[in-house]
Amino acid sequence: MTLDWKNDIEYLELVEDLIYTEDVQSLSAFKQHRYSNRLEHSINVSYRSFLLAKKWNGNLRATARAGLLHDLFHYDWRTEKQAEGSHAYAHPRVALSNAKKLTEISELEEDIIVKHMFGATVAPPKYKESYIVTLVDKYCACEEVVVPFYQRAKFKASTYFGLANV
Repeated sequence: MTLDWKNDIEYLELVEDLIYTEDVQSLSAFKQHRYSNRLEHSINVSYRSFLLAKKWNGNLRATARAGLLHDLFHYDWRTEKQAEGSHAYAHPRVALSNAKKLTEISELEEDIIVKHMFGATVAPPKYKESYIVTLVDKYCACEEVVVPFYQRAKFKASTYFGLANV
């Protein structure tokens, strides 16, 4: 699947007032899943969730926007701890608070943002769009770690064994 979000007019119309803001763009300064930054991750989650919501007749606007804002926090969770508890519990609430400073957040968008860590937290999502973002977030996190790791391991193995085009 080609993920050409920059040329998807329907998607951009839903997120254009958010995606180029300083608050969202500054996420690029934070490492997310070893080989990606938080902005790349957030856009991947947002766009893939949008595509699934489109396929499954979900609320495209809420899914795309909340997917983009689900990790809107500006600290390194590996070194800075939150007083509210675990990172899995605290960061969705920080992201929601930051999102509300940027734009009006619907009940659906709030559920998507706060519940996107379901599995690591206990409160289940209320809406199919929340489940979409939750599952896509997990998929993207795995892809952002596994694919680059596999490519590096493959390159090292090919170099070690003197293989070409592995």
